[in-house]
Amino acid sequence: MRSVHVALDLPGTDPETAFDGIREFERYPDLAPDVRSVVAHDDSSDWEVYFRNGILRWTEKDTEDREQRVITFAQDDGDFEDFGGEWRVLPQDDGCRIAFRADFDFGIPSLVGILDPVAERVIKETIARVVKGMFDGARVVDDEQLTRALAAAGV
Repeated sequence: MRSVHVALDLPGTDPETAFDGIREFERYPDLAPDVRSVVAHDDSSDWEVYFRNGILRWTEKDTEDREQRVITFAQDDGDFEDFGGEWRVLPQDDGCRIAFRADFDFGIPSLVGILDPVAERVIKETIARVVKGMFDGARVVDDEQLTRALAAAGV
């Protein structure tokens, strides 16, 4: 199973505002070109994301803990063998940090070396685009490769 981590600092943004923003999943297609669609329900969401030459689809169970400012998600059905993770909003002196983690497995051992690195890149860039699109001044933490990729894309 592969694990992806993305952290972005949001100077001047209070944690509650950040939490409210990231939970607006249906805005993601407007913020990240790889997200084709998201339909949010009370405690789940349906996703379609462009990936390689096709579309990944899944339905995930979403659980919010507003007090801790954490959203956990786990695939109920879809194209991954296993997919889950969390969004966590952490207060800081000058704003907050959004920490995202996703663990995934396509269930195709012979293609791990091909699919996993591409999926990791797509996930990281998508999360960063979403957060940067929602919050002015958001900046990637400790990932120069991601920072360069976003800069090359004009994000």
